[in-house]
Amino acid sequence: MDIQRLKWASLGGLVLVILFLEAARELLSPYLQTWPGRLVWAGVVAGAILFLVGAVFTVLAQTQDQLEQRNRELLSLDRAARDIHSELALATTLQKIVEQACQLLGSKYGALSVINEKKEIVEFVTYGLTDEQRARIGDAPIGKGLLGVVLHEGRHLRLSDLRSDPRAHGVPQHHPVMNSLLGVPILCQGPFRGNLYLSDKVDGSEFTEDDEETLVRFALTAAVAIDKSFLHHELENVAVAQERGRIGREMHDGMAQVLAYVNTKAQTVQQYLRTGKVEEASRQLDQLTAAAREAYTDVREGILALRSQPGEDRSLEEVLKQYFEQWQTSSGISGEMTLDEPLSVPPRVELQLLRIIQESLANVRKHARATKVRVTVVRQAQGLEAIVEDDGVGFDPESVARAELPRFGLTIMRERAESAGGRLEIESKQGVGTRVLFEVPKMEE
Repeated sequence: MDIQRLKWASLGGLVLVILFLEAARELLSPYLQTWPGRLVWAGVVAGAILFLVGAVFTVLAQTQDQLEQRNRELLSLDRAARDIHSELALATTLQKIVEQACQLLGSKYGALSVINEKKEIVEFVTYGLTDEQRARIGDAPIGKGLLGVVLHEGRHLRLSDLRSDPRAHGVPQHHPVMNSLLGVPILCQGPFRGNLYLSDKVDGSEFTEDDEETLVRFALTAAVAIDKSFLHHELENVAVAQERGRIGREMHDGMAQVLAYVNTKAQTVQQYLRTGKVEEASRQLDQLTAAAREAYTDVREGILALRSQPGEDRSLEEVLKQYFEQWQTSSGISGEMTLDEPLSVPPRVELQLLRIIQESLANVRKHARATKVRVTVVRQAQGLEAIVEDDGVGFDPESVARAELPRFGLTIMRERAESAGGRLEIESKQGVGTRVLFEVPKMEE
């Protein structure tokens, strides 16, 4: 009952009490002049007042219970929303949603299932069953009998005795005996569907309409988690496709050019040998050997770069440090690395940050003729800043005639920076060195 209704109910109750007292006074008026009559009248008034006050406080207590229940529900939904936001695994998030729903509504058992378009179980979590009981029950339900009404027909179910329902069939042999059932569908935007259902209240009471409305809200939270997981996988697939495209273009820009160069040199050597120009052929072979050596180094460096990526067993900071140490060993260039730990960047930024640093270092090795390089990755108030700077010969970034550093490689680096929501800035002057800056604005985790 809301405050407005409580106000009018209280006023109505007061009017009734006044009318009752007035009727009682008229009835007892011959006796009100005597002490027994006065005592009776005082008792009637006190009783009427106590009845009115008791009724009001009873309604207030019920209203408070409802508010406390709603508050517990909001806290549970808030925790579920935080779990979704915290990048937990989908199964873990759904498990917490079922547990919170059961604890809030006082249910002994609960379960949540998710199926794909092929009617294959992709997630199934339970509450109130031990691992041994789960194992004895066998395969997860795919929506037969009563559960099919919720899962496939999208209908709500609220039964006080599910065993008496004619649709109740297909219960596994070792399934615990359950009496009441409350089930609602999980309506996803993606290609999944699911159901959330509870069974048997701890206090033995039946599920109410309010319980059903509460469970619907938990189902909506579960749908958000499922859709978020689906979109995350879709984004990962897109990111993989984009990364493959970038790698293909990098290979075309690097290895394809080297192979074309080798082919041209080989033809030149053949021509010199046919005309007896052995000395010229020898010089061409030296250049061919140098090109092959450079190509081998590029391939080895590229494989190392592809293998170097963060995961569950290695943080971004560990990967960067290990790669930088290996790069110094292979290039012979001394360097210094400064990292803020932890960097705490989203996965889509991690990969692009790593690849930009790797490409920058590869350019230093191939073109800069540097003696020292410095890598800095730090958190700033406005976001993340990564800098790779060397003391090499430098170049003109705007020059289209510079052959030592393919412009296509710089384009790839800029694409990587933009795909991460950041920007790439290259500062270089001939004879001074080069500074590559990658900035990513601060974003919510």
